[in-house]
Amino acid sequence: MDYIPVLQVPQRYAQLYRKHLLSKGVLDLQHCVQKHPNGTVTLPIRTSTLAHLDLQALGITDAQGSSCEILRRQVPRSKKGNDKSCRDSIIERVKLLLAAKDQEWSEELEDDIPNGYQRHGDLVLLSEGCFSQKIWREIGSELWMAVAHALGVKRVAQIKQISQDGYRTPIVMMLLGDNSYVTHIDNHIRYEFDATKCMFSFGNITEKLRIASFDCTGETVVDLFAGIGYFTLPYLVHAGAAHVHACEWNPNAAAALRRNLQLNKVADRCTVHKGDNRNLCLSDLADRVNLGLLPSSEESWPTACRVLRRDIGGTFHIHHNVTTPVHRETAGDPVLQGTVSSGEEHERGAEGCVKRLEDRRAWDTWAHHTAGRIGVLLRDITTKTWITTVKHIEHVKSYAPHVNHIVLDLECKPVR
Repeated sequence: MDYIPVLQVPQRYAQLYRKHLLSKGVLDLQHCVQKHPNGTVTLPIRTSTLAHLDLQALGITDAQGSSCEILRRQVPRSKKGNDKSCRDSIIERVKLLLAAKDQEWSEELEDDIPNGYQRHGDLVLLSEGCFSQKIWREIGSELWMAVAHALGVKRVAQIKQISQDGYRTPIVMMLLGDNSYVTHIDNHIRYEFDATKCMFSFGNITEKLRIASFDCTGETVVDLFAGIGYFTLPYLVHAGAAHVHACEWNPNAAAALRRNLQLNKVADRCTVHKGDNRNLCLSDLADRVNLGLLPSSEESWPTACRVLRRDIGGTFHIHHNVTTPVHRETAGDPVLQGTVSSGEEHERGAEGCVKRLEDRRAWDTWAHHTAGRIGVLLRDITTKTWITTVKHIEHVKSYAPHVNHIVLDLECKPVR
């Protein structure tokens, strides 16, 4: 089964939502619609459309008062799905191209067709390793026009590798088209960047939506790893933060961030700090600190503690990749679904994106260990005693069966 985005809706309105998503071209017909014991239904969403999906616009007249939520679940493929996959479309076009050139199709060539890609508007970004056979280089631009036609785009590019420049700058080659600037409209936020210089993370969409739901009215937020504005912009545009200090050491990403702040008309409420955030000259001002670096932001925890308000404290949102020790396959193991909050007394069995009890234990262990370490750092920096409380653990996505991207919401309060 595949991990994909799904829209969770009340069962009584599932058919209405399904028809609506189908009419908008958003419903993923390759995967199954699933019913759940808690009275909800999950509708599979095409990943390529997720960044443009507007939850606020999903309000259906006949389903007023209902709620919907985007989650990630493990969903089986549909046996009834008749739509051709994008990979099948590429294969079909390339086969025709090869036949016109009296070239034979082979299993080796089929294995060289990409299983996935990133779509940035009318530009498709292919991953490294595909189209590596010599024959593709001999065909040249005709191949890329065939790929573009199969995917309904105008531009094609490919990541060759990730550079070791310290910024993880993608080394990207434009294969069809000259302009490498792309645009995303994501929950009413406009992101623009150069695809040959910056990377875009589609997997963080659920966390961006969660931040957009926060009430940060009057708050000062410090985003220590701002990138092109993945989280900075939701804090400003939707959460209502009074001011965000956005830190970014990649000059290309910082330039894109400044542009995106202007495009979204929030530049007057944001200060961009270029360079290593460990050298940030700020202190004692943040109500909230975002630490969105993977696999770990640990080296910047002292900075986060230094910028936190010392009178009333605030909240850290700490991203981390937690590896769960390989667990025993035991019949009847409890399972978990979706997001979890520290202190829950029960475990919920569920279909879909299943989290084993061992995963939950690993997340809790890491979270409480982190809370203790943050408490010590705050005490050393401020000479005060602090109470650090695990308020919530948000599961963002799985990188592998035992590696999960989570976000820890950690409340930090000084003892008066």
